[in-house]
Amino acid sequence: MLQPVSYSNTDGGHHITTSSNRERLAGDRVFDSTSLAEFDCVIDARSPDEFAHDHMPGALNYPVLDNDQRHQVGLLHSTDSFAARRLGATMVARNCANHVEKHMNSQPRSWKPLVYCWRGGQRSSAFVHILRQIGWPAHRLVGGYKAWRRQVVHDLDNWPVRFDFHIISGATGSGKSRLLEALAGAGAQVLHLEQMAAHKGSVLGAAPKPQPSQKMFESRIWQALREFDPRKRVYVEAESRRIGLLHVPAAVLQRMRDGTCLYVEASLAERVEFLLADYAPRLREPQWLLAQLRRLASLHGCETIKRWEELARHGEYRLLATDLLHKHYDPLYRKSLARNFPHVQQVLHTEDLSPAGISQLAWRVLECSNRPSNKLASAVESNV
Repeated sequence: MLQPVSYSNTDGGHHITTSSNRERLAGDRVFDSTSLAEFDCVIDARSPDEFAHDHMPGALNYPVLDNDQRHQVGLLHSTDSFAARRLGATMVARNCANHVEKHMNSQPRSWKPLVYCWRGGQRSSAFVHILRQIGWPAHRLVGGYKAWRRQVVHDLDNWPVRFDFHIISGATGSGKSRLLEALAGAGAQVLHLEQMAAHKGSVLGAAPKPQPSQKMFESRIWQALREFDPRKRVYVEAESRRIGLLHVPAAVLQRMRDGTCLYVEASLAERVEFLLADYAPRLREPQWLLAQLRRLASLHGCETIKRWEELARHGEYRLLATDLLHKHYDPLYRKSLARNFPHVQQVLHTEDLSPAGISQLAWRVLECSNRPSNKLASAVESNV
């Protein structure tokens, strides 16, 4: 059972400092992840920009001040706090009325929302006051987003040790991400870090959409761990500390390195075919591909990069993928695996990385996880 977060101005531990002199409202709640299910809705009353940077999982953004309004009120507050409060009040009242009319008119009297803003201050207080005056049992999150964020940091430092991580490793192109998806489809608990980070973990792995903020990445990990059953295994891909621009929380990474490591071994030819299919949409963007290849110049020199560029320009993607795996990805992965996951307990050979083959591989992984592990690190070293 997770303990509710308590708040004080003198606590030197993980409990979160809030403004104890701020007026407490009826319905104020301190954060406790075990009680979130009692609310019908979580409302983030902050601006859209704040919400986009990070927010509580599942929250709806009903801003009481939009981005421009928040900036306008903030500027005015620096010279005339009373005028700023007066202007802010009219904007907040108007925006709350619009949210009620557009999003809440169909809600029954028993509808119970939890509302938060940056610090649990005036924005969420005003919204909760209006909702409670209407008759809904609305609650304000004491300490707001900042309180919740500090709890996320604390939980990510303490929760990972509860879980039994089983690591899916394998050279680039061995279908590790697809395997995680197949495991999830089979009912297993999966922590898909690359999916959460919107990045495939390599120089060619950037997703079409930008990566989330570090805080949003950590919120996604927190939400996944919150939903996992500690009595069951958690499958996660072998990762180094960084995934693109983001870093894996230290306690999560350490628990991964302490976990049981499975290695997927597929032939070079099969991995090349898998990569060509997996990257097909990006191969239709030659300028993107050329730009990514040039980022490798410091590692491989200009002559090698020119040769790879020529292969890309002429559509020789199979030769390009083969050379990239042989000269870049495979050597780097061997070093990373030896550094981060030196003890491999199971090796799974496959020559079929089609969707059907990966589905069969997922069931083999589940079977291996249920058997006593075999120490096959030497076999891996001789085959990768």
